[in-house]
Order: sequence, then C-alpha cells, then structure tokens
Amino acid sequence: MAVIEQQGAATGRPAGSPTGSSGGLSMRTKRLLWVWGFLAVPILFYTVIRFYPTFQAFYLSLTNWDLVRPPKLIWFANYIKLFKDPQFWKVFKNTFLYLIVGTPISLVLAFTIAYFLDRVRFMHNFIRALYFLPFLTTAAAMAWVWRWFYQPPPIGIINDVLGMIGIPQQPFIRSTDQALYSIMVTAIWAGLGFQIIIFMAGLRAIPNTFYEAARIDGLGEWAILRKITLPLLKPTTVFLVVFSSIGFLRIFDQVYNMTTNDPGGPLGSTKPLVLMIYQTAFNSYAMGYAAAQTVVLFTILLIVSLLQLWILRDKK
Repeated sequence: MAVIEQQGAATGRPAGSPTGSSGGLSMRTKRLLWVWGFLAVPILFYTVIRFYPTFQAFYLSLTNWDLVRPPKLIWFANYIKLFKDPQFWKVFKNTFLYLIVGTPISLVLAFTIAYFLDRVRFMHNFIRALYFLPFLTTAAAMAWVWRWFYQPPPIGIINDVLGMIGIPQQPFIRSTDQALYSIMVTAIWAGLGFQIIIFMAGLRAIPNTFYEAARIDGLGEWAILRKITLPLLKPTTVFLVVFSSIGFLRIFDQVYNMTTNDPGGPLGSTKPLVLMIYQTAFNSYAMGYAAAQTVVLFTILLIVSLLQLWILRDKK
C-alpha cells in the first residue's frame, strides 16, 4: 500500500485511478463513438427506406408474383419477356423522346429567362414569383387545366386563339403525332420556374469583378456571356441537366392526368416507362414483371446520370 501511495503522489493522480490509455476511453475513441452515433440515424434511414426496397425490387424482378400467391423464382424470364415485348420498345422510345427533346428546350428557355430577368429591377421579385408559381401547383390540377386548354373550340383557349389568326384547329392530345409534344410542353412549363430560380442563383454567385475586368478589356456582351458567364455557370448547369433528365425520364403525372380516358394514349403514343410500370403492377397485378421494368428504369437513370456527369465533368 505504501508503494502505491508513493506512486500516486509522484504522478499527481489519486492512487488506483485508471490511466488514459488502459483504464478509460481515449479522446479519439470517444469522438468516433459520437460521430457514428450521429451517423446511425441517416445510415439506418437509407438502409431501411432506400437500399432495402432497391434490393427487394431486384429480387422480385426474378420472380412471378401476383400479390396472392408467394413469389415463385423464375430467374430472368421477366427480362426476356420484356425485351421481346414490342410495347416496351414503343414506351422506351416515348421515354427517351421526353428526355432528348424536353431537357434541352427547358434548360435553354430557363437560362434565357433567368439571364434577362436578372437584369430587371422593376417588380423583380413579383415576376420571379410568377415564374415559380407553376412549380408549386399540384401536377394533377395543372394537367387538367392544360387539358382544358387543348380542347377543341369553343372550349379550348389555344384553338380559339389559333382560329382568330387563321390557323386551323389542332387535335393536340387527341392526335398520335401531337399528343406527346403537347404533354411535353406542359411538363416544360411546370418545371421552368424551378430551373429559372436555380439559374438566377448561379448567375448571382458569379463575382462582379469578372464582368468589370471584361468590360475594361473591351469585351462585348456576347463575348462576356460566352467566355465568362457560361463557363462559371457550369456547376449549376450540370446539376440542372441531371435533375431535369431524371424528371423527364420519370414523367408520369402529366401523362396520366391529361390522358385519363386512355392513360398513355392515344394508342400508347404518350406512354412513358413509369406509366407502363404502374399499369403492369396495379392493373395486371404482375408484380414480378413490373419489378423487372423498374430495374430497367433504374439502370437507365443510372447510366444517363453518370454519362451526363462524365460528359460535363471539369477537364483539367
């Protein structure tokens, strides 16, 4: 005991107290415990809410399941059936038309409006709110209003205006040739406000010193736009390209509500892949086949997003 008391007196700690390395947790260990404690909730959320349903969809795509009987493993039969289905390839074409045509048009329109709106000072906030208002409107209400716009005269406003300027009335959503593009106009209009706000935030994040230096050097507005604004706006553009592409690949609300008498019609000319998945799952109750379609959609979204990020990456 005397030896222990002498050691305690020599070290300045009470006799028998644990040292920092052996008897208790080190500061680094405590920090790690705190970090993983805070990360446990989001990790649990993504594992249960995100990752588990994804892996479950992959498993269900290999089964034959109708919600009544237990799933029966049939391996890749659903995928073989899907790729042999002519309806799938028509839907696949429609989906990519929404993407290839809708994304660039919406981004060009949004940037053009944001570029000029950023220079407006009179009632700036009010005009910006007007552009953002459609994004806040529910998709169902917006789709039904546009469906009314596209009706034949005297109900449809658009056909009424066309008649006033001597253009024959158009079938719009009743035509196999015009229906997809008519719905695309609605989808572009719905997302335009969000894209404008993001572009304006990107424009205002560019320091004014760049513009001042360019004007001192004698650059015109077009040269400033091409050499300063667009390059410095690239991170914003990349985000909106990926975000908008995912939105057009997953288009559903506008199509379903504007063609409610024949969802995806006429004759399947407007049907996207998400609507095909919905009809397969909840009309035919072929859950395994619908899961295979979901996996295909997930793969398309992943490839398109990664491809866009690779093309638009910063090249050192």
